Amino acid sequence: MITSTSNPFTMKRSKLSRRKFITNVSTGAAGALLSSQMPASGISSEGAASDLAINGGKPVRTNGWMKWPAWNSEAEKPMLEVLRSGDWFRMRGTEVDEFEKAYATLIGSKRVLATSSGTTALETALHVLGVDAGDEVIVSPYTFIATYNVVFNQKALPVFADTDQETFTINPHKIEEKITERTKAILPVHIFGLPADMDRIMAIAQQHNLLVIEDACQAWLAEYKDKMCGTIGDLGCFSFQNSKNIPAGEGGAVAGDDETIMDRCHSYHNCGRPYGKTGSEFTGYPFLGGNKRMMQFQAVILLSQLERVKKDAEKRLENALYLDSKLKNIPGVIPYKLTEGATKSAYHIYPFRYKKEHFDDLPRKKFLAALAAEGIPCSSGYEAQYNDGLMEEALNSRGFKRLFSEQRLNRYREELHELPDNDQLTREAVWFFQNMLLAERKDMDDIINAVQKVYDNRKQLL
Repeated sequence: MITSTSNPFTMKRSKLSRRKFITNVSTGAAGALLSSQMPASGISSEGAASDLAINGGKPVRTNGWMKWPAWNSEAEKPMLEVLRSGDWFRMRGTEVDEFEKAYATLIGSKRVLATSSGTTALETALHVLGVDAGDEVIVSPYTFIATYNVVFNQKALPVFADTDQETFTINPHKIEEKITERTKAILPVHIFGLPADMDRIMAIAQQHNLLVIEDACQAWLAEYKDKMCGTIGDLGCFSFQNSKNIPAGEGGAVAGDDETIMDRCHSYHNCGRPYGKTGSEFTGYPFLGGNKRMMQFQAVILLSQLERVKKDAEKRLENALYLDSKLKNIPGVIPYKLTEGATKSAYHIYPFRYKKEHFDDLPRKKFLAALAAEGIPCSSGYEAQYNDGLMEEALNSRGFKRLFSEQRLNRYREELHELPDNDQLTREAVWFFQNMLLAERKDMDDIINAVQKVYDNRKQLL
């Protein structure tokens, strides 16, 4: 496996370590932090004692934020060339092939297969690795709904191991108790680009002879022990949807080092046609498959962004570490924690937990509204999606009733009410968006000042 330190396409290891960064910013702010006249964040918050913007006061920030996606004009010429050529799908052009090779180099993987979306990347990985009807897959519950759906679409059960509230990722200590004789794979999610605890997950998988499919759909260039997320398990999956750090409207990728497995992935995503070393042994359509191909236009857009992706990642890292160092000083604001072994997040989202008891029990909804009025976009993020209708739709289907006993399905329903840490996280999480982290230091101060202002004036909202 090619590591990020030896790879010319990959992001160089930041010389700015978390510990060194926090030490630097803390030293300069030490006097301010010791002063009782300064806010807890150590940032001078102009108007902290004034009316909140939601009540008619002056907002902390009136400027907007960077629009996303950010178009690169250099992509216009190759996009036009593809348009005029008429070679729009991957079997008649070269751009998708070029992107696959470039992205494989970027993340340090032997092979990458480009797909039409992150969802189809996950579907491809699950199918090729043999997750089939009646199987069970252990999944993180704190994730985008696609992670649930792809398992259900295989007629398998997504079995949830509870979330570690500090890291926002699957709690490895909760995995083994979920393993049954039907468990086929573990599907950890590097949510927001925050790496899951892959050492423990891989050890559990090896002990129980399970597959590991990484949902790295939000984890481009995130690192765990200096390895890129998505290159540690049996296969890794990425997304390039419109909101993502590397967007193409839609798009995805499967990464892996096993040539035979990647050949099969290619066949599956291309209507079952044989491919590569595997293809030389077959003719016709020997495999099950579908059309999950990436278009040439998507590849052109993605290729145009590979020049800026490392610089953007470093900018997000710098700003996220600065937010860490300041927001943690505001009572009731608890930034994410990187899991042990994680060396870098992709910061697709900057998350923290909002403890309303420190805000005189101000509901999170009111906190978010007040923050937005101050010019700081924010979100409460994922809800407990396993309480939505899709669960019962699947469990009540003829297929699932044939595949699983009534006893197992009823027990599964009970297990959905045994996720206390994830339930609490969905009630407390607050998100800032990745495009905000591409702004300047003074813009990060606006975020900090706005949170401090809401805290200082929380009684105005009660």
